[in-house]
Amino acid sequence: MTDSQQVVYIVEDDEAVRDSLEMMLVSMEHKVETFPTANAFLDSYSESMAGCIVLDIRMPGMDGMELQKELNSRNSILPIIFVTGHGDVPMAVEAMQLGAIDFIQKPYREQELLEKIKAALELDAEQRDSLKEKKEIIRRLEELTPREKEIMDMMIEGHANKVIAIDLDISQRTVEIHRSRVMHKMGTHSLAHLVRMVLMVKE
Repeated sequence: MTDSQQVVYIVEDDEAVRDSLEMMLVSMEHKVETFPTANAFLDSYSESMAGCIVLDIRMPGMDGMELQKELNSRNSILPIIFVTGHGDVPMAVEAMQLGAIDFIQKPYREQELLEKIKAALELDAEQRDSLKEKKEIIRRLEELTPREKEIMDMMIEGHANKVIAIDLDISQRTVEIHRSRVMHKMGTHSLAHLVRMVLMVKE
């Protein structure tokens, strides 16, 4: 599912191409923002932006690949679709190796671009949901006491309560209480789910 707050950001130096792209996307009920240069986009960029970027690979000044590298350095997760001329295909392939999700050659069919944009917006929504989940897991982990974290780590390693009690020189009942608090604070009743959550924030 895509988000109603997502925007398709068009970074294209050719005004006619920029305007026609904007008109097409607005007619399909997409929110659109356009930029004539990479620097203009960077001036407006914030990590809260949601959506995707349709980015011309060849532009005066900072080109599309340079913008991509700068966004990578800022840990941007906005999916990028490069628009390329025929001779730019090797560059586009390199751009995909740097994290772009797709490229489309000029001249392109509108439907082809729309399908790529739809896929990019779905990816963006999935990535943002995952990021929100990670942040929430980190918040919950930070609420654990040092002892609870210690016991949680041993639980994840598969140690039984009795073994944990012996290793930490505490009673089994104390382990059970800490274990219950860990599960409550982490918002789960399943050890398998707890393991998945901890692994998720370590990825």
